[in-house]
Order: sequence, then C-alpha cells, then structure tokens
Amino acid sequence: MLSKIRKIIRGNALPQPAVPAGQRVYAIGDIHGRRDLFEELVALIEADDAARGTAQTTIVLLGDLVDRGPDSASVLEAAMALRNRKPLRVIAGNHEEMLLLAFEKREVLRAFITYGGRETLLSYGLDRDAYNEATLDELQEMLPALIPEHHLAFMRAMENQVRIGDYLFVHAGIRPGVDLELQRLSDLRWIRSEFLEDKRDHGVMVIHGHTITEAVDERANRIGIDTGAYASGVLTAVGLEGTARWYLGTLGDSGLE
Repeated sequence: MLSKIRKIIRGNALPQPAVPAGQRVYAIGDIHGRRDLFEELVALIEADDAARGTAQTTIVLLGDLVDRGPDSASVLEAAMALRNRKPLRVIAGNHEEMLLLAFEKREVLRAFITYGGRETLLSYGLDRDAYNEATLDELQEMLPALIPEHHLAFMRAMENQVRIGDYLFVHAGIRPGVDLELQRLSDLRWIRSEFLEDKRDHGVMVIHGHTITEAVDERANRIGIDTGAYASGVLTAVGLEGTARWYLGTLGDSGLE
C-alpha cells in the first residue's frame, strides 16, 4: 500500500529547529487501537529510514495508543515488540492516564468507557454481552483479570515529555509561558485551546497529538500530527534530521464496515 503524505503550512516562514547531528527521529501521532495502521506506518518508517542512510534513529510515540479503535491490546503488544528491536520512546496520553486511573476511581472508569474504553475492554477479550450487562462496579472488578500486568507496567513507564535537540514531543501540548521543567501533567496530557491558539515562541518546536486535524497542522511554534487515525484511517508520522522535516502517513482506510 502506498503512503500518503499530508501537510498544511499556515503563516509566515517557519523557524528552522534541528535535531543533533547524526540523529534521525520519527514521531507517530495518536494510534487509538489501530494496530493495522501502526504496523503499516512502522513499515513505511523503516523503509524511509533505510533509504536515508546510516543514522542514530529514534521513534517517538506521542501517546493515546489505546481506546476508540478495535485493537488496543495488540497495539500495546506491537509497541513493546518494536521497543525490543529499535530505540523507542513512548509518551503517555490522556487515554493511558484514564485507563490506569480507572482501576481505582469509579468516576474515571465512567469517563474511560464513554471515550473509547469500551473498545479497549473488548480488545482484551471481554464478552460484549457481559460488558453490556455489567455495572460500573462489576466492570471495575473485572479490570485486573482483563488487562495483564506487563501492559500496565508498560503504560506506567511511559514518559511525559521528550526533548531532542530543538524539538519537544508531548501528547497534548504545554502551558505557554511556563518553564518546560514546571509543566503540569494535566496540561501535557489534556491542554487544548490555551496552547493551540498561542502564537508565542516556546523556545522549542512542540510536536504533539491529542487534537484531531484533517491534515498535519504545522505552525511557527508547534506541529500537530493527530489525524484521527481510528476513524479516518490516516495515521501520520513526522521525520526529522538536521533541519529537514518530512511526513509519512497511511492511506485513509477507516476500517469501519
């Protein structure tokens, strides 16, 4: 299957942030349970990486591996398998946060299943009828038996932000005007308009997911690469080397019948 490269540039000439010499970085947007797209995009990245020659290559996942799509459990497995063969850094999204907190907080479990957690639980083998008949308390009691400990450990070990050269990788964004070391987790994982609408220089080029756009949303101070993969079939990655920047993406099969 051919790749689709999608890009929108708004505003004036963009700054030229860079990654350190000898390094190459690929960042992947919100996967949301679409293992098919994840595997396709990783194959595109590996082919692109090989064609560009030798470099120290790192892949960064921007969070929200789970929920909404049909295969959250196997996305986590695929990410762990990728980590075993390539340098991989994984950022925690708000959906990983909700999943982990759902074990302890009933109100978070309610939000979790409302915003795609139902599909996650089904991906772990929960029977649909059993799900439909269960109360929230019963669902919460099922969680430890459904989700294996090594998946929970993988999510607990996810990072909050990754800095490589002049780029900062986060899930949702940052609080403008606040030092990077002082950012709150709630902003890194949940922020929207206060970050998206701010035009100031953050001192780094921020690459993020969390907020869906039809195509890459490239601004002078940030780049959004969440193209709504779970529904659109378009999972997007940005590649970085030196001051060069390019995009790879899947073709747009929603996978919905």
